[in-house]
Amino acid sequence: MEPQRDFGTHILNSRTSDNKVTGIRQRHRPKRAAPSLDLLVVPGGLGTRGSNPAIEDAISYIRNVYPQLGYLITVCTGSGLAAKAGVLDGKRATTNKMAWADTTSLAVNVDWVPRARWVVDGNVWSSSGVSAGIDVTLAWIEEIYGSEVARKISNSMEYTRHEDSSHDPFAELYGL
Repeated sequence: MEPQRDFGTHILNSRTSDNKVTGIRQRHRPKRAAPSLDLLVVPGGLGTRGSNPAIEDAISYIRNVYPQLGYLITVCTGSGLAAKAGVLDGKRATTNKMAWADTTSLAVNVDWVPRARWVVDGNVWSSSGVSAGIDVTLAWIEEIYGSEVARKISNSMEYTRHEDSSHDPFAELYGL
């Protein structure tokens, strides 16, 4: 039997008399313990910047769950959240090159690698931008499930994969 999933946000399929769709409703449920994870993917983007309760909750979650993880993958500025959680201390990592100065200033105990599409250090895999996030995920899939699986996924997405983790034209573009 498939486990029930309830992510808490639901789109209501209701319309007004003039056929306009009404809004989104957030369902509030008691917090349940999260299942154990083998892999946590921390995405980046504008929502990872600044300070608000949701970001602080995400940082706390990363800090608390990391010791039980098999792997952590960060995409773009998601590495900033992992860095603020302290889980990148003493590790090599990279991040989005356009946001380099802001993200790398969040944690001085990280060995930030400026010229890398992605970096692997132990069980932490970090990538520079969104497309690099696809590449690091495919590299991780290849490491865990084999090159044939990674190739099939890349082909089904019609995605031209970069397999060289040092291929990073954006480092030069942004003067790193």
